[in-house]
Amino acid sequence: MKPVLLLIPGMLNTARIWSRVVPLMQDHADIRIADVTTQTSIADMARHAWALVADVPATQRLVVCGFSMGGYVALELIATYLISNYVSRTRATALINTSARAETADGMLARDKTIQAAERDFERVIQGIAQFGIHKDHHADTALMGEALSIMREAGQQTAVRQLHAIKARADQRALLPRIQGRALVVSARGDAVVPPAMSEEMATLLPNASLEWLEPAGHMTPLEQPARLAALLKTLL
Repeated sequence: MKPVLLLIPGMLNTARIWSRVVPLMQDHADIRIADVTTQTSIADMARHAWALVADVPATQRLVVCGFSMGGYVALELIATYLISNYVSRTRATALINTSARAETADGMLARDKTIQAAERDFERVIQGIAQFGIHKDHHADTALMGEALSIMREAGQQTAVRQLHAIKARADQRALLPRIQGRALVVSARGDAVVPPAMSEEMATLLPNASLEWLEPAGHMTPLEQPARLAALLKTLL
């Protein structure tokens, strides 16, 4: 029986954010990808994600992997549905370019400004996100940049607004982390300008059985920027 790998996309991501990772993993796991484009809260996203894996018995290995906003969803899912049976032998967590903290006051103001900007000129906003979120070494990679923009366009303006509101209201999950006894993988990049790498270091410190891995060169969009290395790391949890 293959282990189950639940992949949870980030903000303005469809399932295509994993398009470079999945082909490297599909022989090793039963891969299920959450759709986080329609809900209005992190809790609702976690409920949908849980429905994808609620059938996985406690004896079967389950790896919950969240990227960026998907990390907030992964922690909410664990807190609400999995913590009571998060057995170290069969449950594992991957948190990629994300944080366990709630939004700061400054962060809320920045989200509000992004919402207003997205409502005025969505294309300009996603162009900025691509430039800011992807490492400068990859800006000349037209296929990568084009794929990132295509994914964000596919997600769309209204999804961006819903997700930004949801992110503003996310819970602080730092108290949860010491209770997650299963293996954990924390992945970041020192070039991540979206989620400070210090947030990854903090999570790795709070998780009892975590390893912290750095993907270089990369910015925030590691599933697109470093898919082979990311897939290799995820295989260690399977």
